[in-house]
Amino acid sequence: MKILIVDDDPVTASPLLEALTAHHYLVEAATNAEYGLELAQTSHYDLAVLDLTPHHLDGIHLCQKLRHQGSQMPILLLSAKGSSADRIRGLEAGADDYVIKPYDLSELMARIRALLRRRHSTVSKVLTWEKLRLEPDTGEVTYKGELLHLTPKEYGLLELFLRHPRRIFSRSAILDHIWSSDEFPGEEAVTTQIKGLRQKLKAAGIKLNLIETVYGLGYRLKNAPTPEPEDKKAKDGVSEAKIRAAVAQIWQTFKASLPEKIDVFRQVSVTLATGTLNQQLCENAKLEAHRLVGSLGSFGCAEGSKIAREIEQLLQTPTQATPQDAHKLKHLIDSLQQAIATKSTLNQVTPPACDPPSASTSPARLLVIDDDQILSQHIEIEAKAWGLQVDSAPHLQAAKRAIALHPPNVILLDLTFADTQENGFKLLEELAVQHSDIPVLIFSSQNHLSSRVKAARLGATTFLQKPMTPPAILQAVTQAINQPKSGKAKVLVVDDDPQILALLRHVLQPWGLNVTTLAHPQRFWDVLEAVSPDLLILDVEMPEYSGIELCQVVRHDLRWSKLPVLFLSAHTEVQTVQQVFTVGADDYIKKPIVEAELITRVLNRLERRSSNSSYDE
Repeated sequence: MKILIVDDDPVTASPLLEALTAHHYLVEAATNAEYGLELAQTSHYDLAVLDLTPHHLDGIHLCQKLRHQGSQMPILLLSAKGSSADRIRGLEAGADDYVIKPYDLSELMARIRALLRRRHSTVSKVLTWEKLRLEPDTGEVTYKGELLHLTPKEYGLLELFLRHPRRIFSRSAILDHIWSSDEFPGEEAVTTQIKGLRQKLKAAGIKLNLIETVYGLGYRLKNAPTPEPEDKKAKDGVSEAKIRAAVAQIWQTFKASLPEKIDVFRQVSVTLATGTLNQQLCENAKLEAHRLVGSLGSFGCAEGSKIAREIEQLLQTPTQATPQDAHKLKHLIDSLQQAIATKSTLNQVTPPACDPPSASTSPARLLVIDDDQILSQHIEIEAKAWGLQVDSAPHLQAAKRAIALHPPNVILLDLTFADTQENGFKLLEELAVQHSDIPVLIFSSQNHLSSRVKAARLGATTFLQKPMTPPAILQAVTQAINQPKSGKAKVLVVDDDPQILALLRHVLQPWGLNVTTLAHPQRFWDVLEAVSPDLLILDVEMPEYSGIELCQVVRHDLRWSKLPVLFLSAHTEVQTVQQVFTVGADDYIKKPIVEAELITRVLNRLERRSSNSSYDE
């Protein structure tokens, strides 16, 4: 496993580096957060340990940036700041754990192992492709029961593809995953290893080349063959051709409207330069830029979408614009035209990143609430291949009528509309009360932490950031539809102190959690099976059975091996903390309880458990 350490003090980082290396981890070290961010963006890591010493970019802001970019990598923060406010700030930034310096190295290692263990346990199942089996626990690969002898690199390649079916890996990405930091192969080494693996799979009797070359991009795992009637194949081929033709027609129509939109931007550029700004014209331009972020992105014009976002941001405060801003806007407009012209010459539609699910007898209904009609049409056409029926609403009133007449199975909701009085959060708040059973995916160009937190608090299922291609959007939609319906998250608290139980119930229930308390650990197993909690909170010292013993019992049962376990205790000695993590704890909170910190840690654990469950599926 690869671990990233970001610490600007080599002296303090050295013991941790040595300890991790001694435990056979591959470790990359960065002496400043900027370089750490660059490494995290360009390489694969199983865990990051971030120091909090403030310079240009401290550990908390680095953590926030990684989470904003969608990183699910476990993050542990180190800091000399030990106040409750500092710990809460770190956890709310997206960290999985927070350790105060000076720390005990053995305790820190225990926390690191706990984070890695929880991440690794979600992907330890047997991996299969047709009759090919890879067993991570034993390191064996078999086909039709016969053992295959693979080199470590070949094994790593096969495991990578089996764990991430249909995901495309570039050669550089494969180097990051399979080769250690002290190896410096060229990309041709990947080609050589892929060729060797293909030959061994073919020799084992696998006729189909299961590692597919995606020209210009990299490699991915091909779907296992499934026999289909010839008439269905022909029908699907015609259907796909019609969909591609319809998307191409939308692109041509959309492209024809682009000169008019760009002319609006040029008018604003002139008024900024001459100091004769027209507020209404500027609002129209900002709205057009906002729509272009999603529309261009849906057609695979990523560069154009990026430029449109920059134009939208530049026009947020036009009254404060300077002559330099007017010049910058002119440059962005020229760049936008060039990006669109480049896309026009490509004349192609972005292919799906993964195979769509087969259509069911009763298509699920998706309601797209977005005033970008081009984007809505594109999603509607692509959705046919996914077995989905799409309705669209260009504003919130139309959305409310559509939901009242035909409640959808899932909703895709933008947060920004042409009418500045309309706000997607208002509808999300109403849906949380009136239609809490309908999953809502936020689809927005906003990327502020406050927006993400607010969406999460109001019950949004997923936060998608524009731009995205329709296949990627529909993949998230189908995952939301297929996700098992569940009510409130259930928390079981075991502590022999009635006051602590009452306090935890009072603190956690307002956050939408179903809290069950138990003062007598003798009844623990019966209550555990009856409640089937999503998270378990244990005291360390209790009569008859200690929390450590109960945690061991939980971890020894396969049904509960992935259940998050948090410990509460007044004990602060290193031996106790070490023992807690050794038996399988996920977190350790010292008494007296700081309410905000407890809530943050509990919600973080529940969110991580939910995302890991989705990954398993």
